[in-house]
Amino acid sequence: MQLVVLDMAGTTVADDGLVELAFGTAARRLGVEPGSADHAEKLAHVRATMGESKISVFRHLFGDEETAHRANAAFEEAYGELVDAGRIAPVPGAREAIEALQSAGRTVVLTTGFARVTQDALLDALGWRDLVTLTLCPADAGGRGRPYPDMVLAALLRTGAADDVRQIAVAGDTSYDMLTGRRAGAGIVAGVLTGAHGAERLAAAGATHVLASVAELPALVGVI
Repeated sequence: MQLVVLDMAGTTVADDGLVELAFGTAARRLGVEPGSADHAEKLAHVRATMGESKISVFRHLFGDEETAHRANAAFEEAYGELVDAGRIAPVPGAREAIEALQSAGRTVVLTTGFARVTQDALLDALGWRDLVTLTLCPADAGGRGRPYPDMVLAALLRTGAADDVRQIAVAGDTSYDMLTGRRAGAGIVAGVLTGAHGAERLAAAGATHVLASVAELPALVGVI
């Protein structure tokens, strides 16, 4: 494995339910009342699609493009406020795993389904701006996020770190991360149990391995 593509929230960053909190704020701003059947239905979809590009989720929930973009902007603003309030932290051992991989000559890329402004807020809050050489959000890969393979393939094209897609390792905490890795042809598609989905769902979506956390990834790719 020469290129390692890692998800952020739930995989390298402990999210602790912030996606649902930010969704609740965004939904209220669009008139979806907490406790209503409509709210419950939309929240269930948000939970089921953890890992998917957020604008895609809001397109499904609200239908028209204008409302979807308003919802997405409200979500990103609410999530950013939670980040600024110190509500995030790295998954234990995540930074050490990334540094171990890079010290061993592997190229590490961080990806997210959030917009660039939110990804940058996460990186700043964690002090990770200079941790890796490349970070990607859906807009950086043509606009399509997970479960499309675009961000993984963009990581390969931009870094030139591998000669074959089978030299790519992808790790994430959702079924969408697994689908992305499989569709990109990655040699390792590792699910981690620190986020949204459990082992059974990760395996069903195509995980080649299921790990307790991303801290176990260096050993899996033969670095430690």
